[in-house]
Amino acid sequence: MARPIVVIGSVNLDLVACVPRIPVAGETVSGSTFEQFFGGKGANQAVSVARLDYPVEMIAKVGDDDIGERLRSGLRKSGVDTEGVTSATGTSSGVALIAIEENGQNSIVIVPGANGTLLPLDVAKFESVLDSAGMILLQLEIPLQTVIYAVEMAYRKHIPVMLDPAPAQELPPKLLVQVTWLTPNETETCKLCGQAAGTLVPAVVPERAEELLACGPKYVVIKLGSQGAYLAGRDGTREWIPPFKVRAVDSTAAGDAFNAALAVALMQNKDAVEAAKFACAVAALSVTRKGAQPSMPTQQEVIRFLKRAKTAADPSLVGARET
Repeated sequence: MARPIVVIGSVNLDLVACVPRIPVAGETVSGSTFEQFFGGKGANQAVSVARLDYPVEMIAKVGDDDIGERLRSGLRKSGVDTEGVTSATGTSSGVALIAIEENGQNSIVIVPGANGTLLPLDVAKFESVLDSAGMILLQLEIPLQTVIYAVEMAYRKHIPVMLDPAPAQELPPKLLVQVTWLTPNETETCKLCGQAAGTLVPAVVPERAEELLACGPKYVVIKLGSQGAYLAGRDGTREWIPPFKVRAVDSTAAGDAFNAALAVALMQNKDAVEAAKFACAVAALSVTRKGAQPSMPTQQEVIRFLKRAKTAADPSLVGARET
């Protein structure tokens, strides 16, 4: 039996408004539609793994409110094992306020709620779940101390860890040394490398990847949205992974789709390059639909997509920048 992927992370309810453009400070913009979706970077990744027909378990916290029960039920219905999803007493569930432009770009405000109460002790209660893991997926929408604890535990147990360093923040050097896969996007790469946001042009991507690789992880994948991804590994791998032609509708959770697909492909013994190509395909397919978890493709959909898909030559046709 395959060892499951274990996701430790956030579970949110996404409140999504479609707008002609992201408002600037002090501006009011009229939206065209409003919808609610299940989200949270951790939950998105867990659901994406399940949709790709791979066993997945989640460790998380939701509020002791109606939203919390809806979020837990949504995970179960998607095929995620929720034994490790507990309730935080007297705390609301996490929510995300998302504005989406007509071109698929988005702006997101996170209110952590119960996600902020997921502490090391909560993870320790499910050590047996971690012991069974083939890989552990982490993000930064839960307390950093919990991420550090989980990474250290996995490192001691020789369980590979994939860290999505989002939302962007500085990380302790010891943490990066213990990470197997580090998967930042453009903004997060700039933050980790001490560069100003928006300065990651294609010409410097390999250099930034080398800087991050020198911090200790075995592999670095810089997710570049409409430009694909760049892969660098301590095994000498250096590869640009091309994007796929799609028309973007909503880039929310494309980065989560990428991480989940990368983990699944690696657990299925694909090499690093093939796994990253598969991840780009899954992320590209996800941006063609609205919502976070609803956008996650099934394994069958990905197979059909890869049969007819071509890598992108026209940047205007590829998925919007992932988040």
